[in-house]
Amino acid sequence: MINPNALAGLRRIERDVRLDLFRGIGLWMIFLDHIPHDVVSWLTLRNYGFSDAAEFFVFISGYLVGFIYAPIIRAGLFFAAAKRLLRRALQMYVAHIMLFLLFTAQIARTVRRFDNPLYEDEFNIHNFLEHPDVLIGQAITLRYKPVNLDVLPLYITLVATAPFMLWCLVRRPNLTLAASVVLYAFSRWFDWNVPSYPAGTTWYFNPFCWQLLFVFAAWCGNGGFALIARWVWSRAVMWLAVAWLVFAFLIVMTWHIPALAALVPKWMIKVIYPIDKTDLDLFRLTHFLALATWVSYLVPRDWPPLKARWTFPMRLCGRHSLPIFCLGVFLSFSAHWILMQYTRGVWEQLAVSAAGILIMIGFAWLLERTNEVPDLFVEVLENKEAGTESA
Repeated sequence: MINPNALAGLRRIERDVRLDLFRGIGLWMIFLDHIPHDVVSWLTLRNYGFSDAAEFFVFISGYLVGFIYAPIIRAGLFFAAAKRLLRRALQMYVAHIMLFLLFTAQIARTVRRFDNPLYEDEFNIHNFLEHPDVLIGQAITLRYKPVNLDVLPLYITLVATAPFMLWCLVRRPNLTLAASVVLYAFSRWFDWNVPSYPAGTTWYFNPFCWQLLFVFAAWCGNGGFALIARWVWSRAVMWLAVAWLVFAFLIVMTWHIPALAALVPKWMIKVIYPIDKTDLDLFRLTHFLALATWVSYLVPRDWPPLKARWTFPMRLCGRHSLPIFCLGVFLSFSAHWILMQYTRGVWEQLAVSAAGILIMIGFAWLLERTNEVPDLFVEVLENKEAGTESA
């Protein structure tokens, strides 16, 4: 049943520019992280803590789902919200299939033209080139995924199931969040995951585990964060978050500087490792939450740089996240190929990284300009009476 009061409140929803900013930063980080041995990737989050851009995107996606669609469902328009979310999931699915075909074609052409079979093994397309008839079917069912194409199937799954999650979240928000925590715990305890190809393998991003971050973000977007903000931003929690971020930084430094690894006690090593990305290890989850605690505190909705010119390129890319992500996958392989095929100098790494980001910004600008062009159409009306008379 439609709620008139809730329906009137839908007009007050405003775009949170912070999400565009951080999504744009995340897209740049993903592009840089996908270029092996790139000195510029030292600017990305994964080199200084347990979490990386993947947590950025899942959280932002979940927050937007809760922020935008929960009021719509609360207004009694469940099917309208479900239609929009399922259509978005379908768009991502089509984008994933097209990206898969073009990406594998890009790698296959590079392998044949430069007679370098290492690329097909490095990006997991050797079996596809040997048995395309089998692997096409596996790709359509999201079981087979080349390297760097693992994250879109996760988003497709989360967005496709979001209407049902939101229906529960609107009615019993805390109980829904608790159920998400239970599912996360059970999936880690019983090793639940979605089967992949070849047989015996599973998805790199386990949706049974990553759904926790997505659901928690939707819970926050649905108004849950306002209920806990005073505790989250309390002095004790803020200092605890700082301590955890510093601890994560020191541990990650041992990965880059072997001499520091000897300073970590053996009992701590047993507790920490492995820091599993597939099942969203608690070390990764809590590190991201500690980072989000400070970011949400330091970057309010009226933060002046959100309107500054120097943040415009990041916000622009963030507004077109799906096409820019797909473009970034192509650009990261192209940058990797240039560095491997010709030279790996520092200046060359800086050049290909800067060129890739500039291309992403330029493409986002074209998309933004395209959206400003009005849609012209001719409405064709059927005259049923005229059709009846002529019959």
